[in-house]
Order: sequence, then structure tokens, then C-alpha cells
Amino acid sequence: MATPEEFEAAAARAQQLPSKPNNMVLLQMYALYKQASEGDVTGDRPGGFDFKGIAKYDAWASLSGKSPDAARQEYVDLISSLFESA
Repeated sequence: MATPEEFEAAAARAQQLPSKPNNMVLLQMYALYKQASEGDVTGDRPGGFDFKGIAKYDAWASLSGKSPDAARQEYVDLISSLFESA
């Protein structure tokens, strides 16, 4: 499992990606980060025309039940793979 230090390093490294990932990858990054750092999603799902908020909420909610440790490892692996494929 990735350590908290490796997770924070990956989060900092994500800000330096050579190219912007597509929206699906960005949502995956967001959801894994939130699951790793805060656990299961809380609060109400955004409504109305907040399409971005709804997409982010749904992506995070799709990871409900995943342990923060597993999410942290998947996040680190995802960021590493983005650099390898660049």
C-alpha cells in the first residue's frame, strides 16, 4: 500500500502533468483523491444544472466502501501511469 507521503507526493506531481487528461481520467483522479483523503462521500448530491458537481459527486460515490488505503494506492498508480504514458 502507498504511504501517506507517497500519496501527497503523487498529488503534488499531478499538478505537473505534461498534458491535461480527459474528463473521465480527471473524474477518476478526483474520486480516488477524495476517497483516500476523506473516505465515503457525504452530503447531498448536487441538483439542478450543476452538471460538474453532479459528475464529481457520482464519481466519488461510485467508490463508496473502498478503503482509503486502497484508494490511496490506486491514486498513486494512476498518477504514475499518466506520467509513463506521456
